[in-house]
Amino acid sequence: MAEGGSTVSALEAAIIHGLRQLRTRYLQRGGRAAAAAEEDSTGDPDSSLNRLPTDMQLYILSFLTPQDLCRLGMTNRYWNEMVQDRLLWKYFLLRDLPTWSSIDCHSLPDVTLLNSCLSESEQMDANFMSIYLRSCPKTRKSIRSKNPIYGAVTSFLQSLVMQGEPRFAMFGPGLEQLDDSLVTRMMTSPDLLPVVSILQRQIDGIGSGVTFQLNNQHKFNILTLYSTTRMERDRARAEQSASANKMFLADNPQDRNPKVLYTLIPQVQEVCRVVEGFIYVANAEAHTRHNRDEEVAQIMTMMDPNLGPLRRPLLVLACVTNPGDKRIPCVYLAHDLCLSNLNRPWMVQNTEASTLSGLLEGIDWILTEVGKKL
Repeated sequence: MAEGGSTVSALEAAIIHGLRQLRTRYLQRGGRAAAAAEEDSTGDPDSSLNRLPTDMQLYILSFLTPQDLCRLGMTNRYWNEMVQDRLLWKYFLLRDLPTWSSIDCHSLPDVTLLNSCLSESEQMDANFMSIYLRSCPKTRKSIRSKNPIYGAVTSFLQSLVMQGEPRFAMFGPGLEQLDDSLVTRMMTSPDLLPVVSILQRQIDGIGSGVTFQLNNQHKFNILTLYSTTRMERDRARAEQSASANKMFLADNPQDRNPKVLYTLIPQVQEVCRVVEGFIYVANAEAHTRHNRDEEVAQIMTMMDPNLGPLRRPLLVLACVTNPGDKRIPCVYLAHDLCLSNLNRPWMVQNTEASTLSGLLEGIDWILTEVGKKL
């Protein structure tokens, strides 16, 4: 996934230097498209823009925002056809997706299409305009809000079976590897007021529970699970060494097969049986080395269908320490963690530990998924 930036640069070069190759295709497509602009009363065939060569028109379109492009497409039939150019929308997709703050299970673009060249994507009949509009966070929210009746029914049915505040298990390397503690910041946030610490839920020094209140309205409980005890984490951090994960037991540690299988310790299994959802804190810092295969195996172990209902949501917080830290885009992180293989609702949300930026959006999403009206 790291080659995403170079792919965008190559595609931008193709936009600037290679659009002349598309001119023949558009002219062959019919003088019909060009004639449509002349016949359309809303168009102006004598305008300077219409008199430009097709490749120059597409080059100018590449500087517009996708929103402006959609507005231009509504002016007449000619521009409606022009703004749907596949190369143009693939350029927008690869250019903008690193800046998107979130992605979910309904909008993740296919990694094969992202890495394919234009000729291959044409053979796959990919509609990059549709992919972009479905994946972009702004348009995704508007699409999701078009079905309020289903959401209301879901909330009503879940309210019949949910007792007390919803509980979420939070785990992942982002809790321990960052230079700032996400949990400590949450405990001091004015938007997430800690109500009570549940001492009786402590698990051998690697987990405990806290009840939070979101915006003085919605209470929820987070059971935080660490890989080791606080003392062992501090020692490993000071010595810059790795410590064994006490939550997971390797089933085949001596096996030559690099794909290690895990089981959970009994105490964590009990946590997974009583929670309504999961929060995975991923380290999204680009300069850090990550063992994504191990993370995928551990996520799959926590999501074991034998430990609870299949449809419990998973919120992935793609965490960096400070604003401005170079991060792995959430779209690429979703593919790295193989989230498309999960048969449950999930969302990846960009988050900063020091400012908690993005955290409230993620909490809003997972509370909505378990039936809380916000």
